[in-house]
Amino acid sequence: MEMLQTSGKHSTVDDTPKPNPSPVNDVPKDVPPPPAPKPIASNGVAQNLPAPRAPQATSPAAPLPAPLESDSDDLSTQIPPNTTCRRRGCNATSPAEGKFSRDGEECAYHRGQALFHEGSKGWTCCKRRVLEFEEFMKIEGCERKNKHLFVGSKKISRKEEAVLEVRHDFYQTPTNVIASLYLKKIDKERARVDFSSPTTVVLDLPTVDNKRYKTEIPLFGQIDTAQSEYKIMGTKLELTLVKLEGLSWSTFRSDEQRTSEIIQVGRAGRA
Repeated sequence: MEMLQTSGKHSTVDDTPKPNPSPVNDVPKDVPPPPAPKPIASNGVAQNLPAPRAPQATSPAAPLPAPLESDSDDLSTQIPPNTTCRRRGCNATSPAEGKFSRDGEECAYHRGQALFHEGSKGWTCCKRRVLEFEEFMKIEGCERKNKHLFVGSKKISRKEEAVLEVRHDFYQTPTNVIASLYLKKIDKERARVDFSSPTTVVLDLPTVDNKRYKTEIPLFGQIDTAQSEYKIMGTKLELTLVKLEGLSWSTFRSDEQRTSEIIQVGRAGRA
């Protein structure tokens, strides 16, 4: 069988068909991006999240209310000379000498508080604002009263607390009995210790924190009232009682129960 042979030239041109190029989407630059996908709950339903809140500007804090004042002066109280009125914004002063009539007196004052903000100065009770402190001091009061407030009304004193009993102890020497009564903050100016009786000591001990201890102490023995003395300390009253007789005291007070304890004569020493 004979093979057919063909002759000719090979083509150098690549005529293999090329695939079509993928289309390019020309997206305009000013088109906003697509919205973010909504979160999907476990049941397959899309959830709408609340939109974020815009930050809110904080309003300035409101001024504090003005403190209360006494309504008027106590007419029975003498006003010292050159006393300035207590009401805010009123700079009136009492005369330097002698008594003065208060008939027709008028007080112009500010009920509110002083307000200083970004250089401006004024009062919370009225609208006027100034820049200089000297001008601020001259702002006339927006409230009126018949009289100034120089001294105010009398303060109502808190009821004094009576102290019924205090702790005490004592030691003795052949000639003296030294007793300590423990009470703090005794008012030295008003305290009274009376040695007028050889068998009794009378005490009237007010304190600076409005307490008072009053009592008469019946003593175990007799004392020399002229030689006995006392000393007020920060936490106690110390009595140094001079014996009229050189006998040992079993107790400090005669109304205390006597014990079988040995009474030491002289100050205790350290071992």
